[in-house]
Amino acid sequence: MRVVAKIGTSSLTDGLGVIDASIIDAVCDQLAQLRAAGHEVILVSSGAVSAGVAALGLATRPTDVVTLQAISAAGQSRLMEHYNRSLGRHSLVAAQVLLVPHDFVDRRQYLHARQTLVRLLELGCIPIVNENDAIASDEIRYGDNDRIAALVAHNVAADVLVLLTDTPGLYTADPRADLSARLVEVVAADDQLLSVAATASGSSRGSGGMASKLSAARMASWSGVRAVIAKAAQPGVLVDAVNGVGVGTTFLPSSRNLPARKLWIGFATNVEGALVVDDGARRALVERGTSLLPAGITEVLGEFVEGDVVEVRDASGLVVARGIALCDADVLRAVRGKRTTDLPADVAHEAIHRDDLLVLI
Repeated sequence: MRVVAKIGTSSLTDGLGVIDASIIDAVCDQLAQLRAAGHEVILVSSGAVSAGVAALGLATRPTDVVTLQAISAAGQSRLMEHYNRSLGRHSLVAAQVLLVPHDFVDRRQYLHARQTLVRLLELGCIPIVNENDAIASDEIRYGDNDRIAALVAHNVAADVLVLLTDTPGLYTADPRADLSARLVEVVAADDQLLSVAATASGSSRGSGGMASKLSAARMASWSGVRAVIAKAAQPGVLVDAVNGVGVGTTFLPSSRNLPARKLWIGFATNVEGALVVDDGARRALVERGTSLLPAGITEVLGEFVEGDVVEVRDASGLVVARGIALCDADVLRAVRGKRTTDLPADVAHEAIHRDDLLVLI
């Protein structure tokens, strides 16, 4: 099988936020086991900023973007030193791959990334993927590696995505606040659990939380990839997850198998505004997969420009889709509710084209 695994900063560091070499070793031991069993493995690893903070002797993690980018540059090489050392114990070679959002949006870059990752696997390497924090701006960066892992899984046509975290999986409620919360073992492809809101982050050392993992699991599921969220500290968890042993929460693959561009629109970019639509437009989008026309828009929320990603909401406020706006917010406010024949000649006849729209329900 082809496997993509992801481990976050909070699972790689000790209580002081320092990279724990013993955790790296435990992960690499499991990567080696999978390789010995004939599997191809890609690891998406956070931790560059934490490694940089420790290397530079900083007392706390900075919060401004420029400093974080600089620190990540200092820490990334040290993070790779850990992986090179640990994988070297198994005569395996780590290969650093740094990605940015453009690599998944532009078709040429998407194919280049795929060719490189697949060739590294053919050469027997273990690709270690991270977001290129040093050059990704706050406006365009993904903000966590969970979604990057899902996009990588789609890119290389992985069989399984394993998201290793500091919790045992998805619960029916926050187990820290609700003693009756129980672990959800299996989630179907279109289960509403994939849409629930979860806590933003469980640690001050990482940028993702259960919400981003649910989003990544949904992306994987809609790519036809089985996904598992499980506790990183559990012995043998990665091997068990790949082998289908009951660990964590398993998200079953869907038959949708969406293209990467639609996954990016739906899950991996910032939303700049919203379009509220009437019932007729909602049915057309959901049931017939049409483009969104200005005639079906009842309200325009926020300020956005042509090319921004916006939500599409129904009258009740439910988000039914996301898509790329073909007009600025002010233009859509002026033409909302108008039939195509009544639109000015210089206004696009579609608010969102169906090729740039992902229905989420």
